[in-house]
Amino acid sequence: MDGVIFGLFTLSMVLIFGAIYNTMSIKRPGFYPPKQVLKRRAFVLALAGLIFLLLGMFVTALR
Repeated sequence: MDGVIFGLFTLSMVLIFGAIYNTMSIKRPGFYPPKQVLKRRAFVLALAGLIFLLLGMFVTALR
């Protein structure tokens, strides 16, 4: 069970860092994906990261 909890928290942090990276990429000049695509991608990654974080906290509380 500890491995599952660790995996959930790790996945949530990777997704949140991906959202931060995409958010910071919006400021770069000449970056290929359009800003709308980067904003949508950052939002989806942040939402998925938040869901996995909450799921990890829920599983931890049940343990």
